[in-house]
Amino acid sequence: MQTRTIGTLDVISFYSYNSIEALLHTKHKPEGYRIYKALANITMKPFIEEFIESDDRDIYILGIDEHVKSGYSHVSVLCKSMKTLHSHPLHSKLMAQNRVNYSGKSLQYRMENPRNFKYTGKQNIDVILVDDIITTGITLQEAQSVLQQNGVNVLFALTLANVDD
Repeated sequence: MQTRTIGTLDVISFYSYNSIEALLHTKHKPEGYRIYKALANITMKPFIEEFIESDDRDIYILGIDEHVKSGYSHVSVLCKSMKTLHSHPLHSKLMAQNRVNYSGKSLQYRMENPRNFKYTGKQNIDVILVDDIITTGITLQEAQSVLQQNGVNVLFALTLANVDD
């Protein structure tokens, strides 16, 4: 596990991208659902259970753009695994209005083509942001900004993998 700070947001990642790259690439294939569910159960689920043990307030789990592709949302699978008595997934409440693909794109391209997130969830809550991969952190920063404008306190973000530069 490693923590990276992007602006004011701490991002906790469970793996280096290179160590699970082949697994991550299954996200839009039939076997991806089972693989992401297994990854979630060995990373996200134990993490939230330990976190909630020491913090009994209600926490909301918010996936980055839980867009359904190939029959499911891989980010939604990660979020669902984090449901406990005091942690509540808010599915599809932070959606990108710009469906641009960032894969393999430069930081400049990412900055010039924002996701334009729209938040439709509760206000005045504490959330943990969830995504599968952090590359530059631009997406997570944009999401945090939109959430702050909507009265949402982002505690930190969790990702399966961190792309090391």
